[in-house]
Parts: sequence; C-alpha cells; structure tokens
Amino acid sequence: MGQTEQVPRDGRTDAERRTAALLAAAGAPDADAAGCVPLTGGTYNTVVRAQLPDGRRWVVKIPPPPGTPGLGYEKDLLRAESEFCSRAAELGDVPVPRLVHAAFGPSDPGGPGMVTTHCPGTVWHECAGTMDETERRRLRRLLGQHVARLHTVTGPGYGYPGGALGPLAPTWGEAFTAMTDALLADAEHHLPEPPLPLALIRRRFAGARYALDDVTRPALVHFDLWQGNLLLDGPPGRRVLSGIIDGERMFWGDPVADFVSLALFEDIEDDRDFLAGYAPGGGRAGLDDRARLRLALYRAYLYLIMLVEAGPRGYGAEQRAWLRDTVAPRFTAALADVADRTR
Repeated sequence: MGQTEQVPRDGRTDAERRTAALLAAAGAPDADAAGCVPLTGGTYNTVVRAQLPDGRRWVVKIPPPPGTPGLGYEKDLLRAESEFCSRAAELGDVPVPRLVHAAFGPSDPGGPGMVTTHCPGTVWHECAGTMDETERRRLRRLLGQHVARLHTVTGPGYGYPGGALGPLAPTWGEAFTAMTDALLADAEHHLPEPPLPLALIRRRFAGARYALDDVTRPALVHFDLWQGNLLLDGPPGRRVLSGIIDGERMFWGDPVADFVSLALFEDIEDDRDFLAGYAPGGGRAGLDDRARLRLALYRAYLYLIMLVEAGPRGYGAEQRAWLRDTVAPRFTAALADVADRTR
C-alpha cells in the first residue's frame, strides 16, 4: 500500500502475522507460510493466496491500516465482499469465492480480514491474445447468464452494505443520492481540477433522480465487473468462466449499474452476445429511455470515482495523464447524456 512495514524480531511482517492468525481462525493453523503468495492487481487490500497442506487453496484479504487515505464509501469494504460471497454462493451455480471466515473487529484474531476459497484461472484480459471470436462470443454469453443470476439476489435495502454511508436506504433514489453526495464531498478534497464545476455535476445528478424511482427491488450489483475481475480456466477454445471475484465494491441497487463496468468505455447494447445470455439467465436485457438515463448516471458515477481516487491512491503523472485524456472526456460525455435525456 505504498508504506514500508516494520519487520519485527520474529522475521514476519504484520501482514504475515495477521495472515497466519486469519488462517488459524478459519481452521488451518498448520498452513505453510512458504505457500502464501501475495497476489497483485488490486489497489486497496493486501491479498494473499494460501496453499493448505491438504491441497486446497484459500485467499486471505487484509484491509489497509486505519488512517490510510481513501474515498468515503471505502470503509469496511470487506463487510461488503463477505456479503457478496455469502449471498452469491446461495445461487449454487455462479463461480464466486465461498466465504470461509470473516473477522471485522480489531480484537478478532488477525482481524479485520477475511478468508475465501480460491477461484482458479487467469484474468480475462490476459487470455485475449489466444482467444478466437467463437470462444469470445461463447464466453460473453456465459458471462451474461451468470450476471443475470447474480441480479436475481435481493437485498434488505438499498446502498452499500458496509455502512460507510449510513444504514441501507428504503429507496434507490435515497441511496444513490447519498452515494453521489459522498463522492462529490471526496472530489472537493481530492480533485482540485474537476472536468466540470462540482456544482454543475451535483445539479445534473439531482435533475435525473426521478428516473431512479423506477427501481423497486434492491438487486445485488457487483459494480466492478471489468475483465480483471473475471477469471477464465481451461485450454484455448474450451475455456470456462471460473471466477467472478473482488466483490468488495458491491451494493444493493439497480442491476443496470453493472452494465457500466461490463462494457467499460463502450455500450452494453452493442454486446449482443452478453445480452443473448443475460435474458435467458433471468435478466431484463432491453433498455428503455429511462433505463438509458439511469445507465448514463451510473457511467458518470463510476468515471467520477476513477477520477477522484487518483488523489488518495497517489497516482503518478502517467496515470493522471491517462485519466485526463481517457476518463475525463467520457465522464463529461456521460453527464451531457444525462442532461440531454432529462430535457
């Protein structure tokens, strides 16, 4: 996390000691420390893959220490991920990690942290070079089926389940307004040069709130379904979707919101293969004008997260240039779409 850990006299870092404590609390006190391999690719939690003596593999996640810079909603994210794993596992046929152990209090052994089963495979985008069009289309249809199944899970209210922005709301409009208000408050601190004035952004979000009233069921929304969180396993031509991982940013809300990261910088309505799998899986694939307005709102929300988190993440010049040249124009276009659709 950009910080140098002090190594105590026993030769183990704090993360290593906590990993061992979490594994022991999960029922694997004899896990081999040499079999613990750090996993990279994330930007928030410390993640380790543990090889157990009986051959099983588990994943250990440890959040950053208190006081680490982050966005308003990034508190107790592991509570959200544990809920994602638990509720998605109820479906039985969706490849998600199974929750083994969770410790949310600092007094819990190794806590706060969590242990899940390990999903085998390689992230989707690393397989792209060996994937022909036939396989790509088949996997997009399969992904549509699995995402539709996830969207059948209903929550107890709307919003982030970790409680970072308060209790779950009774309506999606209230929840999403709290989410955007919190992000705009973060922007005041971490985004000194926003693409548009924050007051204008706030008005655009508020002006489209009426469309959120169409959402009457709090569905499970992963909200981070880019290819880096989708695992594929098997030889080229016969791969399967083996893991939908990193559900720490999930919320209860509008399933349309997942269409943003599923087609990041593109339009999900152009992905006929995904939609061909989504409808038979139980999802509502067709988007009417109000749903397209909501999708524009969620695009703006996700793109704004990407812009604002550069501050607490400490991005360098190259990453900031990519955000300025790639993400900021798309954020501005999404808000323009919101404005056009609310006229």
